[in-house]
Order: sequence, then structure tokens, then C-alpha cells
Amino acid sequence: MEHAVTTALAGFYRDQHHLIADAIAQAQATHTAGQDGWRAELTAAEHELARTSAAIDRYLTAFENGTLDPEDLAKRLAQLTTRSAQLRARREQLASQAAASPAAPPAATLRQIAEHIDEIIGAGTHAQRKALIEALVANVRITGPRRIVPVFRIPQATRAEHTDSSDAVSGVRAMTNLVGLTCQHPNPGWLADGPEIAIRAVGGTPSLNVFS
Repeated sequence: MEHAVTTALAGFYRDQHHLIADAIAQAQATHTAGQDGWRAELTAAEHELARTSAAIDRYLTAFENGTLDPEDLAKRLAQLTTRSAQLRARREQLASQAAASPAAPPAATLRQIAEHIDEIIGAGTHAQRKALIEALVANVRITGPRRIVPVFRIPQATRAEHTDSSDAVSGVRAMTNLVGLTCQHPNPGWLADGPEIAIRAVGGTPSLNVFS
């Protein structure tokens, strides 16, 4: 199973660019549909952040005027500060989601990823092969007896990264680095179904057929 999936993974990045294009198109449609929701939540987060900041100012003013006990101030200030940090983090996340329009990595970058995958399969350590699967294989669906469809991750690349050709691969460099392929990668990217794979045992040795 591992050999079948990693072999299909290399072929996916080398030859199945139409599947990647389809997945990106679907991701773009989903991203566009979610814009209104993200903007509404972003506006709500900004309003609550403003109210929280105003509350902090009021407590500090009350303390300076001598109308608030220091112990009460510390307790309430800690709560408000924690909430403010949560709101700022959520605001940044929403703004990033709204701005990150999906775009496929350049063909040259996809070939580079395929070459690195081949290198890991041929000469990598067990840990590197494990990290490769964890980084680029989201899951495997069983479609029938000895038939599977692997679901691959496509590294994120926003449209902004394509405005400068010298920086075209910056969004996927961490994904193609032999050492940097880890399941903790911060940008797991988009998902795309790979081709269906039939695994047959012939003379005791697994045989792999890939159907586009």
C-alpha cells in the first residue's frame, strides 16, 4: 500500500496536472462562496475587539481614579487581555483566509516536487518516507477489492506569489525540501483526488495499475 501510494504520488505531481487544475478550480469556487461569511465574521471580531479595548481603558481609568481595587483590576484585566489576544488572532486568521485565493503552483514547481518524491522513494530514510506521506497524502479511500483512491495535498500558492517569477516557488519550497516534509507543515494546502489504483498480487509480488 505504501509503495503504491508513494509511486502514484510522484506520478500525480509529474503527469496528473489536470487533476490539480480541477481541484484548484473547485477550491476557488469554495473560496469565493465563503467570502461573505468571512467578511461578516471579520467585522464582528473587529467590533468586539474595539469593545474589549474600550473596556480595558475604562478599568485602567477607574484604577487611576482610585475607584477600583487593585486585585479586582488584575483579575478583570487578565480576562480582557486574554480575550483581546484571541480576537486579534481570529481577526488575522479571517483576513488571511479572505485574501488567500487558491492558485495552482507553476508546472516547473510540480515537476520539482515529483523529483524530490522520487529521490525520497529511491534513497530516503524510513523517517523521510513517513514524513512524505504525512505531508502530502491526506487520506486513502477504498473503492473496491484491492482498489484505492489516494487523496493528495497540493501546497498552497496564492495569486500574489505568481506576480514575481523569481518567487514563484516560495509558497511550496518547504514542501519540496527533503528535510522539511513534515506533517506539522503550517500550510497543508488544497486536496485533490489522485487516480484510482488497482493493486493485484501476481506470483506473490504486488502489481500496480493506475487508472487516470
